[in-house]
Amino acid sequence: MRVTVRLFAGLRERAGQSRLELDDVATAADVWPRLGLGDEPPGLLYAVNREYVERGHALADGDEVALIPPVSGGAFRIQDTPLDVAAAIAEVNDEGAGGIASFVGTVRSRSRGRDVEYLEYEAFEEMAEPMLERLAGELTARHGLCSVAIHHRTGRVEIGEPSVVIAVSAPHRAAALAACKEAIDTLKETIPLWKKEVYAGGEEWIGRGS
Repeated sequence: MRVTVRLFAGLRERAGQSRLELDDVATAADVWPRLGLGDEPPGLLYAVNREYVERGHALADGDEVALIPPVSGGAFRIQDTPLDVAAAIAEVNDEGAGGIASFVGTVRSRSRGRDVEYLEYEAFEEMAEPMLERLAGELTARHGLCSVAIHHRTGRVEIGEPSVVIAVSAPHRAAALAACKEAIDTLKETIPLWKKEVYAGGEEWIGRGS
């Protein structure tokens, strides 16, 4: 049985190569010892065929096993102060990148047929920030990214102000663009963040995906 192993960031530099093949490995956990790179880094994650798996996941012939180091570069922030779009983009600057894609979500003045005065965001921060980092790791494995930054506001956000900034760098623009879109779509569906729209004479908490 033969599998393809992919390495990223510091692991790639440590091994001196980004891709190699191994024979006769039964589980994901068997891969690291075969690389001869010393102790396994704390927080190392395994993805098989671009899906995260547990260490004991059984491998099959032809599988692609990606070893994902703890995400470095970029930042994953939930903050109650104004977002700095330029700072988020600067955080993903990388010499190996051929393109940087960004998305800036701003507060609009009209929603669902009503005039919006401002938004309020609330987050379960202790859960949301690790989930953002995990999302970045998944995107890195799936799209071969250089770096990811995701910043999100909490508290009151005025009309025209950014509520979320996502920046992604990758060797090729197609990967950066695809990852940036996937990041915002996934964030809206899965991260524990809630939005309240405040109107003249009323307010409403908006569900996920909005």
